Amino acid sequence: MHQNFPGQFVHLAHAGGERGWDMTAICAATAPGMAGVRLVRYPPLADKSHAVHPWARDLHVKAIRAEVVAREALRLREAGYVPDLIYGHPGWGECLLLKDIFPDTPQLNFLEFYYRAAGADVGFDPEFPAPAPWTAGRLRFKNMVLREALETMDWGVAPTQWQASLLPPQWRDRVSVIFDGIDTDVVRPDAAAALQLASGPRLTRDDEVITFVSRNLEPYRGFHVFMRALPELLRRRPRAHVLAIGGDGVSYGTPPADGGSWREVLLREVGAALDPARLHFLGRVPYAQYLKVLQLSRVHVYLTYPFVLSWSLVEAMSAGCAIVASDTVPVREFLAHECTARLFPFFDGVALVEQVCALLDAPAAAAALGAAARADAVARHDLRRVCLPQLVDLAERVARRAPAQASPETAA
Repeated sequence: MHQNFPGQFVHLAHAGGERGWDMTAICAATAPGMAGVRLVRYPPLADKSHAVHPWARDLHVKAIRAEVVAREALRLREAGYVPDLIYGHPGWGECLLLKDIFPDTPQLNFLEFYYRAAGADVGFDPEFPAPAPWTAGRLRFKNMVLREALETMDWGVAPTQWQASLLPPQWRDRVSVIFDGIDTDVVRPDAAAALQLASGPRLTRDDEVITFVSRNLEPYRGFHVFMRALPELLRRRPRAHVLAIGGDGVSYGTPPADGGSWREVLLREVGAALDPARLHFLGRVPYAQYLKVLQLSRVHVYLTYPFVLSWSLVEAMSAGCAIVASDTVPVREFLAHECTARLFPFFDGVALVEQVCALLDAPAAAAALGAAARADAVARHDLRRVCLPQLVDLAERVARRAPAQASPETAA
């Protein structure tokens, strides 16, 4: 159950196909889908939330989606289809009524993010303060569907300990922590990596390449901090090239108040101090090109609010990048300062520049950090040898109502 199936379920669905599972996915009409999975697509929603209180608009749309999905599930049941397990992402409301349709089917929920008015993304960045005084109340409305999902689930799975820790304490003893997993056999160092830029030179590992990756270039991923640090960084590294991957949309947070993209906003602010021949915005690129960018990187820069961790950080680890990252809670779960990365305070652009320059001036130290980061990614976050076997085992246990075990840190 995922509006954009396969989404985060792609690897489990492949594994299920290999194990002979009979799989059906209920998803939106626009979802990509995948071979080997029966698709039940629900039609576009008739959203009339403009007439609803602003705090309740999100709940309103999710209620519409819940009803549409429940009708599709009812048709399946009436045709004689009763699943052994429902695995759902409850964030869009699709799972709300499934226990009413299949009361005897165990339900496993993917728990991505439980909103908080303090201690996570909201209010973290003083440049974008939360709209007081109703922030907590507004977020409680956003959490209503998630609380119902916690009430009705048989078990839950969260990708990281930090994400699990955001859940209300009374449900943490029914949650396993299993990261999504990275294919470390595919995402690996390549000393021969090269990339011909449409906007300039052909780059290899002999070049001083600094990389930054985000689905969209926006403040939640520290793009504003990175851009404001670039004039000094490029001044101190006259031979460096910066490769930035990411779109001009908004995945999280809000768009600029005056319209346009955050890239345009930051270029207006600091662009005059930047050398356009050495700053390359690649946009969204094919996966193979994205991997080459990581493999070329001398230093990879990653920042995030206290929010869902990007897969790209763990892929940078797996590629053996020397990483300079923000010292924020989700990052600290995956990286240790001076062991697998260099960490700096999120808002400290001066420290960002110092850490990047220090690693560029010490290639042996940078190589050691990158090797340690890859070793950790292989040992703890490998898709096929670590994460996926855990997830398959959990799904099968929940399906047969066998005892599952919460991760110790989560239950604490």
